[in-house]
Amino acid sequence: MLSWDEFDKEDAAEPAKGANAGHASEAAMDKLDSAGGAAALEARAANASDSPAVARAKAALNKLDVAEGLAELEGSAARVAVDEKRMINCRADLNQLVPFKYDWAWQKYLDGCANHWMPQEVNMTADIAVWRNPEGLTDDERRIVMRNLGFFSTADSLVANNLALAVYRLITNPECRQYILRQAFEEAIHTHAYQYCIESLGMDEGEIFNMYHEIPSVAKKAAWGLKYTRAISDPEFNTGTVETDKELLRNLIAYYCVLEGIFFYCGFTQILSMGRRNKMTGVAEQFQYILRDESMHLNFGIDVINQIKIENPHLWDAELKEEASQMILQGTQLEIEYARDTMPRGVLGMNAAMMEDYLKFIANRRLSQIGLKEEYPGTTNPFPWMSEIMDLKKEKNFFETRVIEYQTGGALSWD
Repeated sequence: MLSWDEFDKEDAAEPAKGANAGHASEAAMDKLDSAGGAAALEARAANASDSPAVARAKAALNKLDVAEGLAELEGSAARVAVDEKRMINCRADLNQLVPFKYDWAWQKYLDGCANHWMPQEVNMTADIAVWRNPEGLTDDERRIVMRNLGFFSTADSLVANNLALAVYRLITNPECRQYILRQAFEEAIHTHAYQYCIESLGMDEGEIFNMYHEIPSVAKKAAWGLKYTRAISDPEFNTGTVETDKELLRNLIAYYCVLEGIFFYCGFTQILSMGRRNKMTGVAEQFQYILRDESMHLNFGIDVINQIKIENPHLWDAELKEEASQMILQGTQLEIEYARDTMPRGVLGMNAAMMEDYLKFIANRRLSQIGLKEEYPGTTNPFPWMSEIMDLKKEKNFFETRVIEYQTGGALSWD
C-alpha cells in the first residue's frame, strides 16, 4: 500500500535549486507521475467488496484500448502551432484552444457572453393589456406582430439546427467553434423569447408556429434557407474537395449573409418601430436584444467567410462569386415580398416601398462585405434610427423601459 506521508517526507528532503526554485523538479514530477499511475491501477484492482456490477465495470476498463480512442483526435500527439490552424480542413488537434490564430473569434465569444440576457427578464404586462384591448392595435399592427412571431419562432430554430448539426462539425478552428457554441445557445434563447411572447399574449401557438408551412411569404423564406442545409447536414458529408468546400461556403453565405443578414431586417424594423411608438414595448425590447445578438452573429459569419476565401482563394472563382451574388439578390427579393405581404398599406410611419429601399441598402452592404459588386447603386437608409439601436452604447434600453443589467463583462461596444 502506498504511503503518501512517506512520499511527502522523501520529497521534502530535496531542496529546490536555481531557476526551478518554487517549482517541482523534473525528477519530482516523474515520481508524481509514477505514483499517480500506480494509484490509479490500484483503484481498478478487484476486491472482495465489489458488487458484481462494479467488478464487470472494472473488467471492461481493463480491456479498454486507449490508443484506439486517441486515434480519433487527429494531431493529438503534438502541440499545435498557430500557423497550423485553419478555418476548414485543418488536421491539427481541434481540442487545443490556444494559441489563438483568430483573436477576433475569441473576442466575439467574450462579447457574446457579456451580452447575456433571458426572455423572462422582460416585463410583458403592458403588451398583454394592449393585445387584449380590441382598440389597442390596428388590424395592420396585429398582422405585423403575428407574421413576425410566426417567421422568427421557426427561423432561429433553423439556424440553430444548421449550426449544431453541420457548421460546428465542419469548421476546424477551435476558437471559432467556441463562438459557434455561444451562438447556438443564443439561437435557443431567441426561440425561447418568441415562445415567451406568444404564450404571454395568449396567441394560438399552433397557428403561429406553423406559419412557415402555411403562409406563402413565410414558407418561401424557410424553404430557401433549408435548401442550403440539405447537403452539409448529411452526417456523411465532409469537406476536403473543391466541390464540398464550395458547398460549405454556400451554406455560410446563405445563413449568415441572407437568413441572418437580410431576412431579419423587415420584421425587426417593423417591431422596433412599434416600440418607438410605445406599443408592444415588451416584444420590442426582446427584439432589440435579439437584434444585438444577430448583429454579432452576422459580423462573425462575414469574418469566417472572408477567412475561408483568404485561405482557399481557388474556391472564390467567378462561378461562386456569381452564385453568391444571386443568393443575396434572391434573399432580398424574398424579403421585399415579405414586406409587401406584412404591410400592404402604410403603417407605423413606413410602407412597403420604404422597406424595399432599406432592404436594397442592406443588400448592398452584404455584397460589399464579401467582396462583391453592389447591385442597387444610390440606395440610402430610410430608417437611420435602426443603426442607432444597433450602435447604442449607453447602458439603458432604447425604449427607456428598464436599465439593462444583464451585461457581465462591461459595457458593450458596437464599433
